[in-house]
Amino acid sequence: MSAKNTPNLDSVASLKADGSRNFLRPSMPKGRFATARRLSAYVLIGIYILLPWIQINGHPAIFFDLFHRRFHLFGWTFAAQDLFLAFFLVSGLGFILFFVTSIFGRIWCGWTCPHTVFLEHVYRRIERLIEGPVGEQKRLDRMSWSESEKQFKRGLKHVLFALISVIISHLFVAYFISIPELYQWMTHSPTEHWSGFVFIFVMSGLLYFNFAWFREQLCLAICPYGRLQSALIDDDSIVIGYDEIRGEPRGRPSKEGVGDCIDCKQCISVCPTGIDIRQGLQMECVGCSNCIDACDDVMSKLKRPSGLIRYDSMNGFKGKKRRILRPRVFVYFFFMLLGLTVMSYAFSMVKPAYMLVTRMRGAPFYQKDDLLRNQYNVRIINKTTEEQTFALRIESDQKDLEKRGFETPVIVKPMEETMLPLIVLKNLESFDAPFKFRVILSLQEEELELSREIHFLGPQLKDPNQELKFER
Repeated sequence: MSAKNTPNLDSVASLKADGSRNFLRPSMPKGRFATARRLSAYVLIGIYILLPWIQINGHPAIFFDLFHRRFHLFGWTFAAQDLFLAFFLVSGLGFILFFVTSIFGRIWCGWTCPHTVFLEHVYRRIERLIEGPVGEQKRLDRMSWSESEKQFKRGLKHVLFALISVIISHLFVAYFISIPELYQWMTHSPTEHWSGFVFIFVMSGLLYFNFAWFREQLCLAICPYGRLQSALIDDDSIVIGYDEIRGEPRGRPSKEGVGDCIDCKQCISVCPTGIDIRQGLQMECVGCSNCIDACDDVMSKLKRPSGLIRYDSMNGFKGKKRRILRPRVFVYFFFMLLGLTVMSYAFSMVKPAYMLVTRMRGAPFYQKDDLLRNQYNVRIINKTTEEQTFALRIESDQKDLEKRGFETPVIVKPMEETMLPLIVLKNLESFDAPFKFRVILSLQEEELELSREIHFLGPQLKDPNQELKFER
């Protein structure tokens, strides 16, 4: 690599001076980190593929059933009314990410980010399998499209890219409609499920565009995480860096008075974002560890100690002592613990049933002879996977309150709901002002009670200064 093409801190390696795209083709290093990342990537891909197939309590391990407004998460079942729990889940996971980043830097980006996993361990492996190593890929770049070799190899590669994108999209949709329903969609005309077909088509197109062409630009131009790292890490966080004390000045191995870095630029050739890690920690670094394996391989051939490029803190590279326990870590740990505690509490409060009481449409109350009548709709949702029996009663300090409806227990099938009328009667002579009463729903088998406080409304008030509030 010539000095002209050496990355610098004033430009992005994936863009040329005129602003056009410089398509990066990083080499694939061999080493302990490359092997570990490949194994972890295959495990993550396997989890992504298998989760819609694994059944827990009669449903997939993760299943966001949008059509029935039910969400199944590792045996827990949530209704649409429990959607607020997503806030606690996302915030809890966010605090975990902040805490991990403060200690280990961008380990998420390099090891577990779905974009990195699929790009490096699926699409680029297909590319290398068809087109060959980097030298062959660059030769194809220079070749004219009239050449049959380029047409065949590039055409086959993009067909496989499109096929993999379609498979990933279908698996993603399976998390929302289930595998059997997805198969039913696939074996019928697209017009029967045109919205799902359009979604899969668009998602497949976006995935193909991203992994076939956009690639590292997603990390550099769209993903905000690289920009957040400056606020999340400090000089004691573990990052990938270059030991300048040991490596400088650079020079040939046979030259006297030089450091261990021979300026072979192998660390640049394997970088998926095209940076030179020897210029210091940069926003473009995704923490993939490719440069570590490439440099260690060179050091091994030169019979020099490995670790010229390694995982360490900025203080460690300066020869200073690294602190693990520091104020930043304690703050992030506190918020992580707080987030996990609140998330656990919120999930523990989820009930196996849900009840909603609303006033029927029409007049807020009815008067007939000496009786006042309020009419309500009671919606009951059974969030369990078994048939449940519900009983309903009302409680109030008004002694003459009477209900019509729910005289016998109500049976609700698993994961279904029912809506029934409830009529509450009150003697007109004893009615003084709007008052509250409680509707209590009992789930008999699990000894669970759900309650709602409701207003009973009447014609007028004895106290003209008291405001009458109508509640729907």
